[in-house]
Amino acid sequence: MPGYDYKFLEKPKRRLLCPLCTKAMREPVQVSTCGHRFCDTCLQEFLSEGVFKCPEDQLPLDYAKIYPDPDLEAQVLSLTIRCIHSEEGCRWSGQVKQLQVHLNTCSFNVIPCPNRCGIKLSRRDLPDHLQHDCSKRRVKCEFCGSDFSGEAHENHQGICPQESVYCENKCGARMMRRLLSQHSLAECPKRTQPCSYCTKEFVFDTIQNHQYQCPRLPVSCPNQCGTPNIAREDLPGHLKENCSTAMVLCPYKEAGCKFRCPKIGMTRHLDDSVKPHLNMMCALVSRQRQEIVELRRDLEELSVSSDGVLIWKISDYSRKLQEAKARSNHEFFSPAFYTHKYGYKLQVSAFLNGNGSGEGSHLSIYIRVLPGEYDNLLEWPFSYRVTFSLLDQSDPSLSKPQNITETFNPDPNWKNFRKPGSSRNSLDESSLGFGYPKFISQEEIKKRNYIRDNSIFLKASVEIPQKIIA
Repeated sequence: MPGYDYKFLEKPKRRLLCPLCTKAMREPVQVSTCGHRFCDTCLQEFLSEGVFKCPEDQLPLDYAKIYPDPDLEAQVLSLTIRCIHSEEGCRWSGQVKQLQVHLNTCSFNVIPCPNRCGIKLSRRDLPDHLQHDCSKRRVKCEFCGSDFSGEAHENHQGICPQESVYCENKCGARMMRRLLSQHSLAECPKRTQPCSYCTKEFVFDTIQNHQYQCPRLPVSCPNQCGTPNIAREDLPGHLKENCSTAMVLCPYKEAGCKFRCPKIGMTRHLDDSVKPHLNMMCALVSRQRQEIVELRRDLEELSVSSDGVLIWKISDYSRKLQEAKARSNHEFFSPAFYTHKYGYKLQVSAFLNGNGSGEGSHLSIYIRVLPGEYDNLLEWPFSYRVTFSLLDQSDPSLSKPQNITETFNPDPNWKNFRKPGSSRNSLDESSLGFGYPKFISQEEIKKRNYIRDNSIFLKASVEIPQKIIA
């Protein structure tokens, strides 16, 4: 070991310090050839590296010339030091050679437990350890009187059958642990017990109240049909589906049949009333059809535009053009639209292969007035400016769109602009509306991007004065 690393009361003289470890020399040896002294361990470690020279003057060394120096060792052992546990509170001081004797009684020195429990602790903490913490100590149980080692006693605590404990269900009872199991199973008012009907668990002192309301409690049918042991929660289903004496309404009640009888007699009623039931169903279907018609009409009115502008997309243009060529005067109709809220109801129609003077060479476009919901509130004849446009679908960022546009003011003498009747035949000349049989030629429409993705867009707009809208 290197030299003594103790706290000396006076700093050791230089000649007592090992040149290699710089501590007070432990078991010093002297090199007789040069007189230098070192700790025996320090010099042996130095020479073990293969350098056989004196660490101080680098002169060759010979193992035979190295001797113990008992005089120097006696001087070192006579130096005065403090206890190695001085920082922990020990106030002892004495010679180095007296340290081991002191440590044998020092209350701060760490020693192993004499019971061989494996714990090491300071001597002053040993009594408390031996009495309370040592796993090898001998302890007697205060409840059953049995003798245990410390470790076994810790395991015994909490399971001693003689220990007095409170009921785990917090009923307030206290008894020896060995009696607790029987108490919990048969005596405790707070023990849990399954309901004999629904198998859910309840506290014993509340299970009776539960059974009065248990959904699985067997009950009798109030109609006295004879079915035994019906669970309370199944009774409504029994009365509705299975009870033969329950009063039921005829399945055709929605159609108007008000017959009511016990379920067992309903089959006979159905057999005897086939014709009346059929008549009721026919009347119901008729009413439902009328309701559907009204609902569709209301839905169409809700979907109609009411800002005086219609943009009508005609998709699958090439097929529809061929269809128009195959059928003379074949007319396509736009969705209806209103000029404004509570205004005139209008519709645009188009002849893709032309009509009249434009047949076979142009696209013809017309507008007509349809019967509307608010016609009785409006001024007649219809007299507001109408503008038709064929929209150019060119990319505005590449070129300015060039729409084809025509505008007209309705002729008040044209009977189509008068207040319409309840219905009109779309093929009558009077219902053709007003427009342009030669709106755009078939050649012109192929230019630019009037047709794009096999679709065209037709726009119709009506100029309504702001005071009319207001």
